[in-house]
Amino acid sequence: MGSSRDAGTVVTRTLVAIDASDPLAVLEALRLALSAAGPAILPIGPDVVGGELPATVPKPIAVIIQTSGSSGAAKRIELSSNALLASAAASSAALGGPGQWLLALPVHYIAGINVLVRSIAAQTEPVILPPGHFDAGGFLAAAATMDADARHFTSVVPAQLARLLDAAGDDAPGDDPAGDDAPGDHAPGDHALLAALRRFDRILVGGQSVPADLIERADALGIRVACTYGSSETAGGCVYDGVPIGTTQVRIRQGEIEISGPVLAGGYLGDPARTERSFVMSDGARWYRTGDGGRVDDGVLTVTGRLDRVIISGGVKVSLDELERVMRRMPGLGDAVAVPADSARWGEVSVVVSTTPVDLSVLRGAVTTALGREAAPDRVVVLDSIPLLTTGKPDLVALREIVGRRN
Repeated sequence: MGSSRDAGTVVTRTLVAIDASDPLAVLEALRLALSAAGPAILPIGPDVVGGELPATVPKPIAVIIQTSGSSGAAKRIELSSNALLASAAASSAALGGPGQWLLALPVHYIAGINVLVRSIAAQTEPVILPPGHFDAGGFLAAAATMDADARHFTSVVPAQLARLLDAAGDDAPGDDPAGDDAPGDHAPGDHALLAALRRFDRILVGGQSVPADLIERADALGIRVACTYGSSETAGGCVYDGVPIGTTQVRIRQGEIEISGPVLAGGYLGDPARTERSFVMSDGARWYRTGDGGRVDDGVLTVTGRLDRVIISGGVKVSLDELERVMRRMPGLGDAVAVPADSARWGEVSVVVSTTPVDLSVLRGAVTTALGREAAPDRVVVLDSIPLLTTGKPDLVALREIVGRRN
């Protein structure tokens, strides 16, 4: 974005914190912030660390997104009206036009804010699920109130999509290959929920790695899903199903995904050093260094995982994200997480945290076949539940502490 901070005289606007537990209040404040008729806003949620706020911010900034991050590194991302509205316009074009949105995500995170921004840009009123709890029944009730004449959209994280698919089941009238819908042929499911999910023109799913089998289940049920990739620094998802949307550009430099375009954040509030490290000028354009590894084949981006999720075990690089992709294809390990642990012999090793007991030798064999011997996990830690952030992402900081205590 064009920043007045480079022009010598910085034009500022007021910054206010707003309680994200009231999405309607955030929506109204966001309308004013985007139009420059009101102050910039910082939505505050239950897992967002507080702290002193500056009274003002540079005028182009409309929204500050504060994240604690799954790795625990807090940051405040500056988003201009131009970046947020560019993201909304690109999304609308990629989805075939505007429509009505169902808000199922917290609005102190970029995916939730984006639902509100897209609604404002489309001049439609979003249907809002109550914050703090997500279940299939509530989703169905909310979907039933959507405008029947509008196109329907929503945005969810993988755990939410999995919950919806589990509730919808695999049986629906007319799906029986024998043609008789005989009792017992399918697992029981909610036909009304399945019909509601099929009514959505697109369900965006992102925020973290999306298991391939989840997309396959949705496709088999006739539910239109798009996998999104992006972050708060790119005003949310800017790559749909591997393809950049709008005028977003993606490139790979030294194995790292870099993104350019009008959706980029201005930087990090009060942290010029981090801003300089993450946003760079190159080839006449401003690029965001994502910290993710990936590749581009025939214009389609594949994300291979966080570069900081790579450990050195016995002198060999091991991607914990690649390890998770392999083990999550195994029965009962759909929610398993790989975390690093210190090792006197190897330097670092991977540890699998799961809610389901697993035969370590079988797991190691599968991982060795797919990724090599060095990637095989050292051990498995079984918990009653995986600690999560409100985004649905595993809390990696908490998991590392748990593994460390059990080492």
